[in-house]
Amino acid sequence: MSDRDGIDRRGFLVGVGVSTVTLVALTAGQSFGPLAPLNAFAPRVKGEGPQGVPINRTARQAAVEEAAADPAWVLSVTRADGTTTRWDRDQLAALPTTEVRLPIACVEGWSTTADWTGVRLRDLLDLAGIPAARSVRIESLQRRGAFRATTMTPEFTRDPLTLVALELNGETLDLDHGYPARIIAPARPGVLQTKWLSSIGEIS
Repeated sequence: MSDRDGIDRRGFLVGVGVSTVTLVALTAGQSFGPLAPLNAFAPRVKGEGPQGVPINRTARQAAVEEAAADPAWVLSVTRADGTTTRWDRDQLAALPTTEVRLPIACVEGWSTTADWTGVRLRDLLDLAGIPAARSVRIESLQRRGAFRATTMTPEFTRDPLTLVALELNGETLDLDHGYPARIIAPARPGVLQTKWLSSIGEIS
């Protein structure tokens, strides 16, 4: 290898390194508030959005505005044998609630930490008679979209930090954050933290 080849290779690697650092710096404002002024290319900014938390899909984009705001909304929890227990929002709020501080991270690259209040999912499943070892299918009011439904296994359903969340940062969930109720669980990407809950069903 000639000296020139070595110089060209070093120059290329330096160029790649500088480009990478620059790109990170210009997108890091999604997750780090002090870097928000440099957030030239990232789609979100830390601290911006309803209730101080960014969103990647609004209720309007999900076409759930009418269904989510319907006073007749209920969350249905169904056992494998078809037995269904239903709670409206007031009934959910009347159950014992828990507050947790959890991060939420999006596939877009941003993350933030927020305070969530709601009913422990495991408590709801117990009330509905769903065994602890069962997985569940969680569905949104959304009619379309790859993430309108998700499967949650027992390590998540039984985690005391997994909530059917009703409040965010001390306020009733904003419609764009999943009102009337949403899932929040540790160590799951944002697209699996189902918003605008419709039903939870035991997987036999």
